[in-house]
Amino acid sequence: MSSSVPETNGSMQRFAGKVVVITGAGGGQGQVAAVRFAEEGAVVVGADIKAEGFRETQAMVAAAGGTMTGSGTLDLTQSADVTAWIDEAAREHGGIDIVYNNAGAFRLGGAATLSPEDWLWTIDRELNQVFYVTRAAWPHLVARGGGVIVNIGSTAGIVSLNTGIGLAHGAAKGAVISMTQDLANEGGPHNIRAVCISPGSVESPSTAHFFADPVTRKSMLNPQIIKRLGTPADIVEAALYVASDSAGFLTGSNIVIDGGYTSL
Repeated sequence: MSSSVPETNGSMQRFAGKVVVITGAGGGQGQVAAVRFAEEGAVVVGADIKAEGFRETQAMVAAAGGTMTGSGTLDLTQSADVTAWIDEAAREHGGIDIVYNNAGAFRLGGAATLSPEDWLWTIDRELNQVFYVTRAAWPHLVARGGGVIVNIGSTAGIVSLNTGIGLAHGAAKGAVISMTQDLANEGGPHNIRAVCISPGSVESPSTAHFFADPVTRKSMLNPQIIKRLGTPADIVEAALYVASDSAGFLTGSNIVIDGGYTSL
């Protein structure tokens, strides 16, 4: 971007004039991302299935001086509905520049305990919906002359949770990491970058119950170098860099943010 980009609160607006679509915008990382992208000048289009959380994010974005349109009742596992949401975003705002595939949910279990229904439920929400959103946005990114796809993976896609119950979650997130590499290769000729960010133990409204158990919390913190749980902001700040022009030479990578968990 040029040096003439406007400033807000004394800081450069890295995304002035950019349109970003964010899934899972009704809470946690998606909510923080919506506010931060708006603060930095982006037009935000969100999606969530939790209407109350979506409205809350809209209010927070408005308080930050931005606007968030989109849908608070969207089931991202329904491909046709996802395509309609993406197409409407592109029509309303003239195109799409950044896709932030944040939404996800999983059910725990191993080979001996996970039902086929829970396996498919997890794959739908952690892998298929990433494909549906990306597929729908792809022609709009191409028409725009390029853009950025930020996928949220997990350290579970790299190493086992060591609990014997993360089978579907690890499989889906490993696939997202691999998918990102293919998207980077396919997107190169179109100036589309694709980067995955894989968080470790991050405490958010959706994971708070998991970390509330002292034994679980200790077991997750012990292998880390940094002895605290991550926050949504830890991930979002990295995503802002990845999506910005400053990261123009970055694509196909998996950036691990885990307090050093996988380095030991």
